[in-house]
Amino acid sequence: MPIAPIDELQRERVVAETHRCIQRAGRLLASGFQLVPVRFELQGRAAGMYRVHKGERVIRYNPYIFSKYFDDSLTNTVPHEVAHYITDVLYGLANVRPHGREWQQIMRTLGAEPSVTCRYDLTGIPLRRRRQFIYRCACTRHALSAVRHKRSTSGKARYYCRHCRKPVIFSGTVTDSATGIPVTIR
Repeated sequence: MPIAPIDELQRERVVAETHRCIQRAGRLLASGFQLVPVRFELQGRAAGMYRVHKGERVIRYNPYIFSKYFDDSLTNTVPHEVAHYITDVLYGLANVRPHGREWQQIMRTLGAEPSVTCRYDLTGIPLRRRRQFIYRCACTRHALSAVRHKRSTSGKARYYCRHCRKPVIFSGTVTDSATGIPVTIR
């Protein structure tokens, strides 16, 4: 049975908890951190993501995973993503490992367990599908991502098989990465 995304009231609660967590980090670390936008647009297997896009810091959450695991997500995912944000502000993303000791220390400061992933049953949650472009060489078939396929067809890159060392050629077939079923290209 498909899972519905969280409702507006739950979204408001998640945003409030995210902002509370940021403010708590500011008190505990004796630093003022700006509140960042919170979006509910994340798809796929990830419950949350902190990112900087075109200079804007944002925390993104998966509304379907939050719906299915609301309390656990508030307890674990919110401080996880806030810790990424705080780590970025204090150290810069380029200067630390994503789940390195700086991030782990901030998680502990926030009173959260510094675990990297949660093991959720994703039954009923819509997963992002990726297309795989099937290429062939002299000995086997290869599944290339959309990015590599575009590079190949535009002439910006050429790919070779690691076994027979022959170039891989697009077969004209595109499949769904989750099912392996051929899909039509629009």
